[in-house]
Amino acid sequence: MRHCRILSNLVAALALFCGTAAAQDWPTRPLTMVVPFAAGGPVDVLGRILQPHLSEALGQQVIIENVSGAGGMVGSLRVSLAQDGHQFVLGSIGTHALNQSLYKKPLYNVVTDFSPVILIADAPLVLIVRKDLPANNLQEFIAYARANHSKMQYGSGGTGTSAHIGCVLLNQAIGVNITHVPYRGGGPAMQDLIAGRVDYVCNYVSTALPAVQGGTAKMLATLARTRSTSFPNIGTAQEQGLNDFDVSAWNAIFMPKSSPLAIVNKLNAATSRALDTPALSKRLDDIGLIVATPERRTPAYLAKFVAGEIEKWSVPIKASGVAAE
Repeated sequence: MRHCRILSNLVAALALFCGTAAAQDWPTRPLTMVVPFAAGGPVDVLGRILQPHLSEALGQQVIIENVSGAGGMVGSLRVSLAQDGHQFVLGSIGTHALNQSLYKKPLYNVVTDFSPVILIADAPLVLIVRKDLPANNLQEFIAYARANHSKMQYGSGGTGTSAHIGCVLLNQAIGVNITHVPYRGGGPAMQDLIAGRVDYVCNYVSTALPAVQGGTAKMLATLARTRSTSFPNIGTAQEQGLNDFDVSAWNAIFMPKSSPLAIVNKLNAATSRALDTPALSKRLDDIGLIVATPERRTPAYLAKFVAGEIEKWSVPIKASGVAAE
């Protein structure tokens, strides 16, 4: 029995040594950043901004792969099952919090199937409407929606995404029931909004920027508690009459649960260094994202934060009565 214990301890020590040695050399080849939504949406835009900075910080090329479907769960599931140590997913509040309550059988358990790496940024949501919708502020939108809700549609990047739940909560707050049209990402949803096929979306500021600046869509309100630095003249939903209304999203990086802690820490440190560079920080600020402060960037913080977000959003999701198979 004593010999078995000694052998077991030796095996454990050897595994720890090998894992540490592997982490020192990691990454040994290009990495894949899975963006679990279609190209052109807000998470994809963030990924493409991060890509060159992460490649430089890690000393290896980071390749983006868009794997969309099921509100981002298809791409996230692939990463959770990966065993090669060179894949990570750029997750969101939708892929790593909201879907745990919205779906009756989510494809994974966020808490047990991933290794949290780092919180990237908070992402306030905004209300964007087609350019010819006869409303120029939130109160006019509310009046129009109440009178025309039976023939209106809103788009999102997929069932269970922040854009979907953001609009669900907005509809609930103003007392309307409007048809949801899910897409495979925020980009396609925005394209149909510009084309006039849907009436509004509730999405990241980065999604709104080109269309609003180009006059092909209108932004009526910020859905978070504070105004967007990109659109300082647009009032918040609370300022425009919806008391205590506050809907924000966030983005973070996750690795498979099987990832050695040393590798998780190495990716965390490299990403944090990248976020501290003035060029990247300014670029994210320009698209309306609020970069996480250093104390909010640890794997331990993200683990606790995600668990809290799952619990926090389960209440309004269940109260809304919205569910997905």
